[in-house]
Amino acid sequence: QVQLVESGGGLVQAGDSLRLSCAASGGTFSTYTMGWFRQAQEEDREFVACISWSDGRTDYTESVKGRFTISRDNAKNTTYLQMNSLKIEDTAVYYCAAVPADLLVGVGSRWWTTSSYDYWGQGTHVTVSS
Repeated sequence: QVQLVESGGGLVQAGDSLRLSCAASGGTFSTYTMGWFRQAQEEDREFVACISWSDGRTDYTESVKGRFTISRDNAKNTTYLQMNSLKIEDTAVYYCAAVPADLLVGVGSRWWTTSSYDYWGQGTHVTVSS
């Protein structure tokens, strides 16, 4: 059974940076697409970013492009989300997700949907204040 544990959330001011980490165990991390989603209060969970396992290609939601960077370290079974120039609207619980498939390479994959991922972490809170 794959387990994902997020860390690195916290309370920061607008313009600050945070780096979230997601440690995976119980599976073959190097063959998983890893994703980050977030859920603001009273909102649906939304896609933030994901990274392929085969060639490292990435995708981001429009609102974070140029500010957030997703990366992975297969040797440490960990994926990261570097968040720069944080805005108040980035406030949410951030979730790590994984699936044993190469969503960004496969035809017809919907990597931006929660239903495409099999495993989820418990979430880490990010609060951005003015």
